[in-house]
This record gives sequence, structure tokens and C-alpha cells, in this order.
Amino acid sequence: MKLQRKKPPHPHDYLPEAPALSVTSEDFEDGQVLDLRHAHGSAGGANVSPQLSWTAGPTGTESYSISCFDPDAPTGSGWWHWLVVDIPANVHSVPAGGPLPAGAVELRNDFGEEGYGGSAPPQGDYPHRYIFTVTALGIMPLGLSALTPLAMAGMNITTHTLARGQIIGLYSH
Repeated sequence: MKLQRKKPPHPHDYLPEAPALSVTSEDFEDGQVLDLRHAHGSAGGANVSPQLSWTAGPTGTESYSISCFDPDAPTGSGWWHWLVVDIPANVHSVPAGGPLPAGAVELRNDFGEEGYGGSAPPQGDYPHRYIFTVTALGIMPLGLSALTPLAMAGMNITTHTLARGQIIGLYSH
């Protein structure tokens, strides 16, 4: 299968501008390769979400969301690996592999699974970007369920965004 194609743009380039949060991880540096344990089981990994930390959102922050999106998936629309909403405003980190704070809701990812779905680019494809985004939201709860379509969830997050930050991991096999 030929997968040669143009590299898609960064999806945040098409969102309204927002103040920046600083997002870090104990598991990888921004722009560096993700460990195999963070890959999906279908790619030989353990499907463990990475540890993430972020700075506090601005005044008015009521909750946070976390997403992991691969814009490089050869689908024409990218691939959602993880989306968590309703993280309380007093929480500023999540451990590797969870657990998530009480009340947090994990939506079904593009694998059709609730929760984190690790990296799994096609064999031999160029390194994919896994964009882990933390968004400060001016609402709690966001009112989404695990079955909410991801595009609808993205629209709800965008309309309530107060600030956002990201860290990007790379992966190929």
C-alpha cells in the first residue's frame, strides 16, 4: 500500500486563538518519540496513556479536557486516540495509565474503545504526530457522554475554551 502524501497541517491552526497553558510529561519531551508502552496493543504496545501535567488555567476555569489526536493518520480526517472531559479545575496532572479524577468522562476513541487508544500508525509510514492537548474550559460539566461523537465534542470544547496547551509525541514502526 502506498501512503506517500502531503503532511497535514497542525489542527490548532484552524481553531480560535487562546491563551497558552504549559503542558509537560514525565514520559516524553515535546517533539520526541513515544515509548512502545504508549502504543496501542494492535501495534505491539501496552496501551498506557502517558503522564501529563499542566499549568493552571485563567480565572473562570471550571474544568479541563485532555485529547490526543493524530493528524497524520491516512484517513482524510485524522484519528482521535483519547478525549477526556470534566476534569475538575483543581486537577493539574494525570498519572500514566490513570486513574482519572472522579467525575472525568472518557469518550469513545476512533478505535471504538472508551478511554486511551495508543499510537498505531500504519507499518512503514512516516512518524506520526500525537498531539496531546489540555484545554481549560469555562464550564463544568461539559454535558457529554462516552458515546458523544468526537466532532460534536470538539465543537463543545472549542466554544468553551479559555486556554489551551499541547505536547507532541512522535511514533512510527
